[in-house]
Amino acid sequence: MRSHLLEGKVRHRRARPFTYGLEHDVWYAALDLAELDDLDGRLRLFGRNRRAAAAFRDQDHWPEPSTDIDFDVRAHLRAQGEEPSGWRLTLVTNLRAFGYVFNPASFYLCRDGDGELQVVIVEVHNTFGERHLYTLRHRRRPDPDAPFTAAMDKAFFVSPFIDVDGRYSVFVRDEPDRLQLSIALRQEGAPVLSTSLVLRRAPLGDRSLLRVLLRYPLLTHRTIALVHWHALRLWFRGAPFFRHGAAVRAGDTPR
Repeated sequence: MRSHLLEGKVRHRRARPFTYGLEHDVWYAALDLAELDDLDGRLRLFGRNRRAAAAFRDQDHWPEPSTDIDFDVRAHLRAQGEEPSGWRLTLVTNLRAFGYVFNPASFYLCRDGDGELQVVIVEVHNTFGERHLYTLRHRRRPDPDAPFTAAMDKAFFVSPFIDVDGRYSVFVRDEPDRLQLSIALRQEGAPVLSTSLVLRRAPLGDRSLLRVLLRYPLLTHRTIALVHWHALRLWFRGAPFFRHGAAVRAGDTPR
């Protein structure tokens, strides 16, 4: 099975209008989309589209709630001019922990038949229940060991403390034993926010699932609580507040 767990830390650092940082321990599932039914049949603690201690529901993903996420991702890639036949699609995401999930961002790592990372799709959710996709292609570098690097214009309302302007830079270092994802936001040429995930790979099985469920109890419940806790702290410190306007369309422009 190519699916596995990822454990490590998430870090955020805000540079404007004042410095503010956070760091939390997290775990993610790295799910090979072709293995979802096999995982459902093999593992007692994992379920696809059914109740389980750690559950994956297709409808929790994609702008229009999916019924078959592997099919939808491949259709999206074809619409973007790619031919994903033979590609391996890995979704890095939070599972439903005892029935609840909130995923600020999930990442679809799209590798070709040779295992090279060709496309990264970032699926962003906000607390208004909206979802948005960014489809990123690798900026080729002379160094073959350089991380996956891409950029995208900000086009989706996420935080009331950051305006819907600016440009993201995205870096993905996809290594055999760990995965690093970094996103940096700049507005008017100045750094605003940097976010990173530094995660170690671990096997996925009932024993390892039980371990992370006990080590990080109710992780997704904690995630949404921390979103509001840090928002409250930013508000008390006087961070500018931007009201949510009209919903952004559920599409994307590749950059």
